[in-house]
Amino acid sequence: MAEPIIEARGLYKHYPLTRGIVIRKQVGAVKAVDGVDLDLFPGETLGIVGESGCGKSTLARLLVSLERPTRGEIRYKGEDITRLSGRALNAVRRNIQMVFQDPYTSLNPRMTVGDIIGEPYEIHPEVAPKGSRRQKVQELLDVVGLNPEYINRYPHQFSGGQRQRIGIARGLALRPEVIVADEPVSALDVSVQAQVVNLMEKLQDEFALSYVFIAHDLSIVRHISDRVGVMYLGRIVETGKDAEIYDHPTHPYTQALLSAVPVPDPDAREHRERIILTGDVPSPTDIPSGCRFRTRCWKARERCALEVPELAVPAVFRLTDGPAKHDSACHFAEEKHVVPGEGELGGPGQGTAQPAS
Repeated sequence: MAEPIIEARGLYKHYPLTRGIVIRKQVGAVKAVDGVDLDLFPGETLGIVGESGCGKSTLARLLVSLERPTRGEIRYKGEDITRLSGRALNAVRRNIQMVFQDPYTSLNPRMTVGDIIGEPYEIHPEVAPKGSRRQKVQELLDVVGLNPEYINRYPHQFSGGQRQRIGIARGLALRPEVIVADEPVSALDVSVQAQVVNLMEKLQDEFALSYVFIAHDLSIVRHISDRVGVMYLGRIVETGKDAEIYDHPTHPYTQALLSAVPVPDPDAREHRERIILTGDVPSPTDIPSGCRFRTRCWKARERCALEVPELAVPAVFRLTDGPAKHDSACHFAEEKHVVPGEGELGGPGQGTAQPAS
């Protein structure tokens, strides 16, 4: 297997909470990312899913060095980039670009499309000499499916889907190897989402890109991803190949997420199981001891409050030749099968989830 192009090990990002005006005193911290390990391999798409506030966007900003981790390291081709600065950091950023979530706020309304897409060349002039920049920008517009003659237009003259294409073109300007896409289709209409996702797949083949694709929509993540990581309250709780995660989820949180996916077939919808989690997500300033999902989990036992479950192959699969060999951070991980041919993402026998006592 090829070496990872990006490795994150023991990644933490805590934002301090302070009190006082003259003398500031730290009284706690928001634990946005709290011990994440992940690998991204050349040419693959790693999907990251989880509910709002679980730390997905913070993780994205860490991977592109827009934020410095509290501790831990991020390696790009074996080099720790968390300690780089100045020109050394700029050289790495050229190869790791980002597509932002909101195409309406991520583009400067006072700049033309040509200036927006061409701005990376001001920071990295070696990529495109001044005399060739206009042509390169027009080529990028054509690559993402926009008319090159739109180069002098402003963002407000484009639809949401077109603006996201402009954001993608800006991310491609420096010919990066990795693109971190932070919910790139969540602000778009459903029909436009499909167009943007298909464009990203086409560009991945054309430019040999590796993606970290963050999204709420589980069906989109399954469509585009090779592997999937499920985040909950700052940590990845289950990870594996897309088919294994979707067809054989083992972590209770993953099972609950997948049970919420809409099923278009009315007959299948009537017979599917729906796992309803009670209670709210704990505050990231006061994370529960042991397993952070235990306050909402119907499997929680005393052990869950005392021991932090490690992300590893569940014991049930180490003893069998079952199909699912992915990692799960649960003391009582148990496979949940999809009924073949029914299109369900849940399964029989679970019942309604109850909070831990």
